[in-house]
Formats: sequence, structure tokens, C-alpha cells
Amino acid sequence: MSQHDSKPARGRSGTARTNDDASAEIDRAWWKEAVVYQIYPRSFNDSDGDGVGDIPGITEKVSYLDELGVDVVWLCPVYGSPNADNGYDISDYRSIMDEFGTMDDWEELLDALHDRDMRLIMDLVVNHTSNEHEWFQRSRRREGTYEDYYIWRDGDTDEDGDPTPPNNWKSFFGGPAWTYDEERGQWYLHLFDENQPDLNWRNSDVREAVKEMITSWLERGIDGFRMDALHHLSKAEGLPDGDPEESLPGSDYYTYGPNLHEYIREVYDDTLSNYDVMTVAEMGEMSAERAATYLGEDGAGLDMIFEFEHLGVDVGPNGPWDPDERSDWDLSEFKEIIDRKQRGLADEGWNALFLGNHDVPRIVSRFGDDGTGSGDGAYRRKSAKLIATFLLTMRGTPYVYQGEEIGMTNVDFESLDEIDDPATLGIVEELIAEGTVESYDEVRETVNQRSRDHARTPMQWSDAPNAGFTDEDADPWLKCNANYETVNVEAARADEDSILHHYRDLIDLRHDRDVLVYGDYELLLPNDEQLYVYTRTLVDETILVVLNWSDEPATVDTGDLDVAGADVVISNYDDTPANPDGKTFRPYEATVYRLACER
Repeated sequence: MSQHDSKPARGRSGTARTNDDASAEIDRAWWKEAVVYQIYPRSFNDSDGDGVGDIPGITEKVSYLDELGVDVVWLCPVYGSPNADNGYDISDYRSIMDEFGTMDDWEELLDALHDRDMRLIMDLVVNHTSNEHEWFQRSRRREGTYEDYYIWRDGDTDEDGDPTPPNNWKSFFGGPAWTYDEERGQWYLHLFDENQPDLNWRNSDVREAVKEMITSWLERGIDGFRMDALHHLSKAEGLPDGDPEESLPGSDYYTYGPNLHEYIREVYDDTLSNYDVMTVAEMGEMSAERAATYLGEDGAGLDMIFEFEHLGVDVGPNGPWDPDERSDWDLSEFKEIIDRKQRGLADEGWNALFLGNHDVPRIVSRFGDDGTGSGDGAYRRKSAKLIATFLLTMRGTPYVYQGEEIGMTNVDFESLDEIDDPATLGIVEELIAEGTVESYDEVRETVNQRSRDHARTPMQWSDAPNAGFTDEDADPWLKCNANYETVNVEAARADEDSILHHYRDLIDLRHDRDVLVYGDYELLLPNDEQLYVYTRTLVDETILVVLNWSDEPATVDTGDLDVAGADVVISNYDDTPANPDGKTFRPYEATVYRLACER
């Protein structure tokens, strides 16, 4: 149910807004008013029938993105790459991966987006490259200035005289964070896959090369960057051993290192500050206080930060891959984290709003009812709409990951052979090798909760074979979810009560009301285990959001808040009460109210 004005025209210089009388008090920016849609190109749409998504396939769907109402497309890496980590191992920053198309195809996509007043941001991966990058090939041969482009060290030897790593750091993908290179006769550092050596940011030549590359893309007309693993650029002097008792020994020495702020600010001053672009950096373990030091002109120049504390509410103390891990989550803990983020960046900085992306499981499987957890799936649609309501009514810039708008869910990976993600493969193989588990069957449940591949299964466009992602006789690079026959874009378009239409209505609503972008946030009922209730207020307009984030009824108590005369703006149920106080909200009921005010 939707009761709001039609969406105003969008433009690259900004959006038409309400609350014009308050404009002088608002620190406006186009990226604050935008809704971002993340595309994982390999899984979005295959135009040539080879089973792999590509850039022309994205261009074919630009009208769909425009129909959805999003303002910015975030494109995961499409640069030249051997695909050891699905494009996050870049071998050539200035070319397009053959599987994805050509630079002409990319230019056509950029033009198609700009023609529809949408913008494009690219993934920027500069903590590491592929080991097939020319820089690494020349570094391993010790050629001139390239000799120290990467982090090379001599190691020790074990009792048999075999080389051992320089320290005890572990890779995020399992195993040591070092690989011995026979050609150079030294070890190189890789915090991720062994095919992804870390760049040496202490080397000014590296920084200059990266800045030149960044400028080349900005000159092509892109509208910003999502910056991958940015908090790992700076490593501690001497690369000391980490605590062996930690799940990731060494992380204290390569996370928020001594020169990180300096490096990011240098990139901003020399490149980004010269263009009207947006930046959002992936930086985990980030408090609001620390974030403020990296955001804006007074910080390191970043616009937003992806921080993941709220995604740890269902993770146990030993990490997500502990067989005895925690898989449930507590709403009051979640609210406390979100409230801290909202309040912490209320005056300085800006939030990046997200629950899903290419590195985490599907949000309706994790935070809703998809039928694979404690629920039976009866509330997949309602819970997906509730999650959408949360994302699109908070203060910050919302990020929608492909498929969330139709409620795509996790997949059942029946064997390790069905897994592509190198992180999942590396961790499971390590668990088996060290004897923690004997077989994949023992860790299958964890994989089906945690693997990054859940977010990477093909986009479900229709009930045609292969979900309409690729040709009927093609072999998709990753298995399609078996529920594509009912969960797909075509079916959602035809159903006015679908999750897709709810996303469209919420995006329209956000475009139409300044209060949902710039309004102050206040949390109500912080300790309630079922209800997430908050207000957004801008000048004399107040919006109340009531979310029953559970599969049981819950009664709302709005306390001293005056809700008499409240109007329902949008809800995921048809007959939501006009006055929420004292009313029982049904499972996963989500409603946005506009409170009465004096003018």
C-alpha cells in the first residue's frame, strides 16, 4: 500500500525535493540523495550465451534500473583479470576483462546510464593486484623502480632446510599470508588469495601510479569509486608476528596502519578533489569516532564508509566459520549498533546503509524469513519488504544489491564442487586439513549460511531455463537458485503487491521527501526484542517508522509521542491501522507514518 506523491524528475545535478523552506539549513549533496544499486557483472545478465554475465547484458537492463528508480550503479570490477577472485585480482586497470566485453561496451553502458540521469561508480581495488599484473611480473624480476612495488621479504628455514614465511600472518582466504616466489627467491605478502599480492604503499612510485590510474578513469566520466579493502593499505613497520591465539594473527598490524590516513588523503588531494564524484570505502572495524577522522574535507576526504559491525550480530566470538558459531541474532543488539552509527555521524559524516553485498549471504535469508532457518518461509515477502523499509528510511545513502529487490535467497550448495568462492574453498579445505571437520557434509550447514557465493548466483529474471540469465542450452558459471521459477523479475513486475513494487514505492518516497534523507533520527523502544521503531524529523515534519522484525505479533507503545492524526504513508500490509499506539502489529509488519504537525 502506498500513499505518496509521484516521483519527481531526477537529474545529474540533484533531485527535486520537498521541504524547500528548510533548504538553507541542509548540507545537500547529490550522493546523499541517491539510491545506489550494486551490480555483480558476472551474475547479472549474460548477453552472448556463454554462461557469464557481461557489460552488454547490463546495458540491456538499464531500462529496468531506471524503472526501479535508482540513481547510481556501482559496478563490481570489470577490469582485465585472470579471475582468481572474480575480478578483484586485477591484471590491467586500463582494460576490460574479455569475458565482460570491450572498452567500447563499457562506454556504451556509461552513456546509457548518463542518458537516463543515472551515474556510475567503479570498484577501486588498490590494496593488491593480480600476480599477472605487469607491475608484479617486473617486480619479481627486480626491474628498476618496480623492485619494491610489492611487499617482499626473506623468510627463515625449518628443520629440513625448507623456506618458512617471514611472519605468522594468516590470509583472509585461509593459510599463510605469504607465498614463496621461486623466480625472485623471496616471499611476497598477500592478505587475500595467493594470486593477489599486496602493493607496497610505502613506495611513492606505487602511489603515483595508482593516482594516475584513478585520474584516467575520472577523465572517462565516471562518477566515483567504491574502494575495496582500503583499511589494509598501510602495514606496521617491521611486519611483526601477530598473536597466535587470534583467528587472524597479524590483523592488528595490517588494519588501520600508521600511514593509512596520509595515503587516503593524498589520493583525495591529488585526484578525487578535482571532480564532482562520490566515494565509499570498505573499512571494517570502524567506530563512528574513527570514521569521522576519515570523512569529509576535515578528514581524509571520503564521503562514506562501509563498516560491518552490524553484520556481526549473528557471528560468534571465534568468527563465522566456527562450527559452534552463533547463527541467531538479537534485535536489541542490532538496534544499539545502528543507533550508535546514526548518532555518531549525525553532525559529522554520512552513513552508508546496507545489509547485503557481493561478500555476504542474502539479506532475506539472514535477517528475514526465507524458510531455511527457524521460519518456514511464509513471510519471505513480508520480511523482504520490512528490510527494504528499514534500508530506505534510515539516515544515509542506501545501497541495494542486485536481487534484493525481488527477495532472492540463499542457495543449498550440496557439495564443495558447487562452490566457486576462493574464500569459502580455502577455509573449508583448511578446516578439513587441520582435522576440525572430516568432510564437507560437516560444514555444509555453515557454508549454506555464510558463503559469499549466495550473493553471486545468477540474477533471476524469469521462470525460463537458467532463470533467464543466459541461454537455455548454456551452462551458468554458478548454479541458479532452484526457486527461480517463482522468485524472478518477470513475476514480480506482474504482481502489484510484489517486493519489487515495494522497493520502487520506497525509492520514490525517499526521492520525494527530504525528511527521509536529511531528517534527524531518534530511536524508540531500544530494548524491545520484536519492534524496531524510530522517527525521522526535519523542521516541522516527522516520519514514524514501525517495524515488527519478528514472526510473532507485537503490540506498539509509542509512549509520549503524539501519534493522533498519523497518516499511513506506506506499509507492507493492506489494512494497517492509522494510529499505531496500542495496536498489535502482525509478523514482519512494516509501516511508515507521517505525524500531524502544525504549520
